[in-house]
Amino acid sequence: MRQLTEKSVVLATHNSGKLQEFRELLAPFGRLVIPAREFGLDEPAETEASFAGNARIKAAHAARSTGVPSLADDSGIEVDALAGQPGIHTADWAETPGGRDFRIMMDRTWRMLEDAGAPEPWSARFRCSLCIAWPDGHDTSFEGSVAGRFVWPMRGGNGFGFDPIFQPDGHNLTFGEMDPGQKQGMSPRTAAFAKFVDTCLRDA
Repeated sequence: MRQLTEKSVVLATHNSGKLQEFRELLAPFGRLVIPAREFGLDEPAETEASFAGNARIKAAHAARSTGVPSLADDSGIEVDALAGQPGIHTADWAETPGGRDFRIMMDRTWRMLEDAGAPEPWSARFRCSLCIAWPDGHDTSFEGSVAGRFVWPMRGGNGFGFDPIFQPDGHNLTFGEMDPGQKQGMSPRTAAFAKFVDTCLRDA
């Protein structure tokens, strides 16, 4: 596997919460995380049918456009009673003319569960795929997942995205109620990142 020897990496996201999380994760390895917006990058269409495929699209687009190794992730919540929805469409369900509003996505998911008459608890999983891509076209992907359940109403104002409705197994708090350090220790993004570190940074 290729090592990330470069000291800078582009993060292919326009999500400020995600940017802060990756900066904290990469800081101990002496890597500078540059947000995609500093290059004026657009967001490519996510046309794949998997988290891994869409993460690869975003990372490859950023790497080709900037000439700098790029990281991207794609994540979402899969609710068993909805046959895995919203899944890869988690962010799509949050789209509005003014940007993403995840409250809309969370409300839509709850209404679908209500309409389906699905009994609680609503088992679910939070999945994340992380991709590192280089300008020459090489890329590698890493997966993380945590089991839990969809809860309603929303609880907590911490985190971002759909954190207020995801409660991991073995805990009484949603990710939105946890402090950042507690959440980071169990999130699928952290799990995928740990695999990335073992593969691409240990000997770099």
